[in-house]
Order: sequence, then C-alpha cells, then structure tokens
Amino acid sequence: MNLKAFASLLPLAALTLAPMAAAPVAAAPAVTKPLPVGTCINLGNTLEPQFEGSWGGVPVRREDLQRIAAAGFKTIRLPVRWHNKTSDKPPYTVDPKWMARVKQIVDWALAENLNVILNSHHFDPIHDDPLAVASWHGGVWKQIAETFKGYPEETLWFELENEPHKNFNHTNLLQTLAPSLAEVRKLHPTRAVIIGGENWSGIKSLETLPLPDDPNIHPTFHYYDPFTYTHQGAEWTKPDMPPVGRPFPTTQDASQLARDVASIQTYIARTGKTPFMGEVGAYDRHIPLADRVKYHRMITDAFAPTGIGICVWAYTNTFPFYDHEKNRWLPGMRGALGLKED
Repeated sequence: MNLKAFASLLPLAALTLAPMAAAPVAAAPAVTKPLPVGTCINLGNTLEPQFEGSWGGVPVRREDLQRIAAAGFKTIRLPVRWHNKTSDKPPYTVDPKWMARVKQIVDWALAENLNVILNSHHFDPIHDDPLAVASWHGGVWKQIAETFKGYPEETLWFELENEPHKNFNHTNLLQTLAPSLAEVRKLHPTRAVIIGGENWSGIKSLETLPLPDDPNIHPTFHYYDPFTYTHQGAEWTKPDMPPVGRPFPTTQDASQLARDVASIQTYIARTGKTPFMGEVGAYDRHIPLADRVKYHRMITDAFAPTGIGICVWAYTNTFPFYDHEKNRWLPGMRGALGLKED
C-alpha cells in the first residue's frame, strides 16, 4: 500500500478505533407530587348559576357537607360564578355577602375534613375577550386570596378558571391568567393552583397545555366522552344537541377509552405532572340510572391504573348522585366510584 493510500485510510481508522459518542439523553422531567384529590364530587349548579340554586338546585346546607364526607368522598370541587358579583371597574370589588357565603361553604367542608377545590366558574367575559378581562379576573382573585389567607395549603386549592373556550385558548392562556396567578402567589406562594386547557378542558387539551414554571401548578381535564352519549338530549347544547337514544359502550367507545387512558399515562411520563379529572358525568334526563351507574363504573375502573383523582358531576342537580327530594343517594352511583353503598 502506498503512503498516499495509507494516509487516506487514517480518518476511517480513527473513527473505527475511537469510542462511540454517547447519544444525548433527554433529562427526565421534574416530578410534581399529585394532588390527593381521591374520590371527589362537584357541588354543581349551586354557586355558578346567576343566583344560588336557581338552576333547579337547592342552597348548600352544612348537612350536605356532612353527608358527602360520611359517604366517603375525600374532596369537593366548588364552582363559583364571580363576574356577576363584582364590579368590572378597579378595584373590582366582590359583593361582601357573596364572598362571605363562599367562605361559609368552604369552612363547612374543611370542618368535615374534606379537601376543597375553589374555582372561578362561568366568568363569562373572559372567554369573549381574554386579555381585556385579565385584570378584572386578577382583581377578583386578589380578593379571594386575601379572604383565604392562612387557610391550610394541604386541603384548600385554587382553580383559576373553569373550561377555557371560545377566544380563551392556548395562545393566550398564560398571559390571561398571569394577573390572577400573580395575585394568588403574593399571599399563597406554595398553595396548589389548578389550570385546565382550551376547548372546555377536554382530554386532548393536555397535549398542548402550557403551564407556568411553577412546581405547585397542577393540570386538570374534563371527561364527558363520548359527548354524544353523556349529553344526549341536553337542551343547553343546542343547536348541536346530541339526539336521544345513543347507547354506551360501543366497540369504538371501548377502544377510545383505552386510548384516552394511555394518553394520561403518556402525559404523566412526559411532564412529571399528574392531572386530575375535574368533571365527569352523564345527563340523567334521558339516560336510565342503571346506565349511568355502568358509565361511571367503566370510567372509574379504566382510569384507576393512572392513579388520577376523579371529581364527578354532580352532587344533587343535573347529573345527580343525591336525590334531595327523596333525601337519598341514588342507588349504585357511589358503588360505581368504589365507595360503600348504604
């Protein structure tokens, strides 16, 4: 072999003899300890209507919280409408009677050793013009933060806004919520704060959900799938109301449920954060009780391996678990969640 040929092989020899360079390894995400939501129930259609209980419900009583705790629930989610109880001009003063009422219910729940998720629900203007309403929303959360200063972090958690939708989406989510989060963090630097994604916080919103760089932020999603089943005949969904008579589960439903469970496991592995299911339910007007029991049991059992908490919708009005006219839990509904029946 001539010298020229030998020299041409030197680079190849060097590559052959050199140790293989290690492929870059992506850093594992920091793991956020999951919120201990457990089995949870929404006090739905109570404080988020225009007036308490005006959507066919009844005002919350202390015995309701006692009953919920005795049934084995670990957490309540308290949806509250704020925008119609405040001024839309600085300093955005909340009606003190309304704030006192919210505080009363939170106090009742905490006295029964229930965790409380306190949220802003149906802050309607924020979905139409998110950035223009952000300061107003933040002004309200400033007052909420002041009211609950000193409350135990282990059992009271704040959810900044329910189900972003319409013009309130992932392109402006963090900027819109920034004033509210800043006000909360002034007095509650490490309290759990919950954020859900666009398109009514459906499960797919987790795929692109942006979250602040804050170890005490927790993601949430809502699960009313398949919507054509859970909302069949629901008048408030017009003009696209799902027709009555849709069965569950179809073969396609079972396959989709398995994919959805897998997507939660993927999300946890990718982000290090464990979301929780903030709402799930099936409309009672056109779905027989036995079928609602079957639906909840199937959803509960399917998601159990993920370890997520589940908040069902709702306690006693629309998608109910408790019949306040007959003063009884609806048979089978608690059992579907793994709780004891009477």
